Amino acid sequence: MAIQKTDKIWHNGQFIAWDDATLHVMAHVVNYGSSLFEGIRCYSHSSGPAIFRAHEHMQRLIDSSKIYRIEVPYSREELVNAMAELIGINKAWPCYIRPIVLRGYGEAGVNPFPAPIEVYIANYPWGKYLGKSDEGVDVCVSSWTRMAPNTLPAMAKAGANYMNSQLIKMEAIVNGYVEGIALDVNGMVSEGSGENLFLVRNGKLITAPLGNSVLPGITRDSILQIAKDLSIPVVEQMIPREMLYISDEVFFTGTAAEVTPIRSVDKINVGDGSVGPITKAIQKEFFGIVEGRMPDRHNWFTPVPVKQTVGA
Repeated sequence: MAIQKTDKIWHNGQFIAWDDATLHVMAHVVNYGSSLFEGIRCYSHSSGPAIFRAHEHMQRLIDSSKIYRIEVPYSREELVNAMAELIGINKAWPCYIRPIVLRGYGEAGVNPFPAPIEVYIANYPWGKYLGKSDEGVDVCVSSWTRMAPNTLPAMAKAGANYMNSQLIKMEAIVNGYVEGIALDVNGMVSEGSGENLFLVRNGKLITAPLGNSVLPGITRDSILQIAKDLSIPVVEQMIPREMLYISDEVFFTGTAAEVTPIRSVDKINVGDGSVGPITKAIQKEFFGIVEGRMPDRHNWFTPVPVKQTVGA
């Protein structure tokens, strides 16, 4: 489905028309993949639109950029405020938000330093990523592994990393699956093409540590907090592949995936193939909070100021 464009995009401190947000074909990012980005959701609450964990997402964007020796010319607060203002101007929510830092048009060559730093923020309507959250999805273990340490840093949310993700995703789709699960260079479970992964075994919630080429997911962190709230024991440990087949429950988390149960892995049912009780409990709590039916007890939401139109 094509992106449903909105009116404005924020670019280097200015609001420009959607169709004016263009890049030269010789921009460094086009030739060498030099971009860092975020994916953020804005939900519609009874009090108005609210951005989920805006500050944490923008901090990760700044951190990702720092790893690649990019000093973002805006503070975290400036970026959060720009994002909120953009949503109010475009009047499009609930929505997906895409902030991106990239190296633009400069000199040719791998050396990125001469290229100017460009910062964009776009938002647009977007629905479910992997299907209905009350139904499990069928996935496979990919033949493509996640990046080895000291190759591409997995803790940075970099555009170049998602070439690896595309290989994982395409392989899964052409083989009839919704998504793929990648192993790390040592054969341990890492994550999906664009999602973190959780397993349930004997009442414990298990997820791989960041050392297994895992992105430090904001939703992942939220689920760890929710599990603590619900008194569900959590273990961060290395996960061998076969654990996927004998787990009682498995689910993805992420901004796009939210909390998506996994029904089968490599055509082996997870548990009895239905959504398990711990996954359901976490889903209920997560969606209750993000959709505004439960209190925002962890202060995860940033409200979007919306100007009211007077008269008709």
